[in-house]
Amino acid sequence: MDSPKIDLSTFDNDWYKPGQPLVVRALWYFINYVFFKSAFPFYGPKRVLLRLFGAKVGKGVIIKPHVSIKYPWHLVVGNHVWIGELAWIDNLAKVTLKDHSCISQGAMLLCGNHNYKRSTFDLLVGEITLEEGAWAGAKTVVCPGVRLGSHSLLTVGSIATASLEANWIYQGNPAKKLKIREFKAPKS
Repeated sequence: MDSPKIDLSTFDNDWYKPGQPLVVRALWYFINYVFFKSAFPFYGPKRVLLRLFGAKVGKGVIIKPHVSIKYPWHLVVGNHVWIGELAWIDNLAKVTLKDHSCISQGAMLLCGNHNYKRSTFDLLVGEITLEEGAWAGAKTVVCPGVRLGSHSLLTVGSIATASLEANWIYQGNPAKKLKIREFKAPKS
């Protein structure tokens, strides 16, 4: 019996439509490179540029240097969201970052994958949502179709292949429930 083989010459993702004409995508790639992937440190112009390219961006959003955003027209960002250095938002589908959510340094939000069960390696896409107060820690990976529940925490280096329940801390690959996320009252 012959073992199955991938045949990348048959790959066809013509069904996928990124949502903007080629000239807009090319302009965004340039803007992304100059203002986001670079060491450009100012948050205000980044928020304005994202809005100009169709993103919905709230107030008080912090976008650190060296961030990559694939398609801003598929991005919804709430108020007081933090996006850390070297974060990669590979949003082939909609990514929603609700109020007070955080993506730490080197975290990857990956809306696309490939179907390893098919020889044609078909593209698969799924939306990602970080609910209010959710935190994707440094060097984490959030996979297509995953939702980080309100105030959930994905710890450093962990991989979320399934949605996380609200108020829980998750760790590992694949991420597993560790314990309830508790908060201390602020000092007065």
